[in-house]
Amino acid sequence: AYEELKDCERLSLEIKKCKAKRSLDANAYYWVLITKLAKILKTSNSEVHNQMISEYGFPELIDDQLVRIPLPDTDEAEKRVRESMEYHLKPTTQIISGKDGIDYRTYLMMRGSSTYNTEEMARLIEGLISECHAVGMSDAEIMTPDEKRQLAERYGVNVG
Repeated sequence: AYEELKDCERLSLEIKKCKAKRSLDANAYYWVLITKLAKILKTSNSEVHNQMISEYGFPELIDDQLVRIPLPDTDEAEKRVRESMEYHLKPTTQIISGKDGIDYRTYLMMRGSSTYNTEEMARLIEGLISECHAVGMSDAEIMTPDEKRQLAERYGVNVG
């Protein structure tokens, strides 16, 4: 790469610490639990996933600034946000009156879990496990002792 770029007048470089990407095993396990929890809550996988991202996920930052999105403060807009798989938004309490006479709720844009490193995915899974416990799922329904050991060894996930 250096040989290709060495004669360029101007370059833009970014150097950052390398972080381990989340594993596909952890992602598959996450979606198994999402499906189980959605069935208990009688809702969709996408709604539970967005709830987990909102509660245990990480906001999108651009130039170290939170990305804020205003949407009409309506039940219809809120439902679209809860069901979306293209983007993940976390509602705030901030409501802005638009010049058009419509009230807009401010949402924080949240990063999708596909961008998470191992540590971030572990936090998301731990949060999901605690939500599963909160609705009465047993440890046996959540995972086998072997799965529990593997998650703890590989990803640092504390299952309890």
